[in-house]
Amino acid sequence: MKQQDLPSFQMYPLGDAAIVLQFGDTIDLETHTKVRSFAAFLQQHPFPGLIEQVPAFTTVTVYYNPWLLSEKGRLDPYEKVRLLLLEILHHLKKQTQSFTSREITVPVCYGGDFGPDLAFVAEHNQLSPEEVIAIHTGGTYQVYMIGFAPGFPYLGGMDERIAAPRKDTPRAAIPIGSVGIAGKQTGIYPIETPGGWQLIGRTPLSLFNPASEHPSLLQAGDTVKFVAITPEEYEQRKERQHEH
Repeated sequence: MKQQDLPSFQMYPLGDAAIVLQFGDTIDLETHTKVRSFAAFLQQHPFPGLIEQVPAFTTVTVYYNPWLLSEKGRLDPYEKVRLLLLEILHHLKKQTQSFTSREITVPVCYGGDFGPDLAFVAEHNQLSPEEVIAIHTGGTYQVYMIGFAPGFPYLGGMDERIAAPRKDTPRAAIPIGSVGIAGKQTGIYPIETPGGWQLIGRTPLSLFNPASEHPSLLQAGDTVKFVAITPEEYEQRKERQHEH
């Protein structure tokens, strides 16, 4: 992607030790690519005093150490970082940024005890459960960000024909690996946590391993394809995973 295509952006402080850059106000692939481009460059070329950069749907929040950036009689830390980020954006406009994007296949056992809300999602959309599964497995999904819980992927690209509202009363505990729908989004619960998404299936894949060098299986920028498996296949894959 050529960075001359970077959109107009907004920049504003977040407290006294962070700056937010907003690259758009809609959740779409174009904005995501621009967010990812800026975040990737900043990660590869950190400036002195940078603590971390956190990409989200439409923003990148840059956290910095104001003490390290303070110089008597010079620019205040916020203004110094603001000018640094403007310089980076100006530099990016002249560059061609390329990314390596992985496609991850996620096996899912749909319905039954694995997906207790599949029937609701089908009825809500005047579809059969089989049609919901076919639509859900027929799409390619973009990982826009990881958040809410460790390793939880926010996926874009779900067909609106299977959109469904959150549950009125959230469950106290969602089983690990549950695949759910909330509004126009689908996602996967990597750990057991409360949640209000409509559960349509479950994957035997482990999405979060705190002992790993890269704890989250999925990363922003990855694409995901879901494939349907039987309960027997689910148990077999789960067993093989435990063996490793």
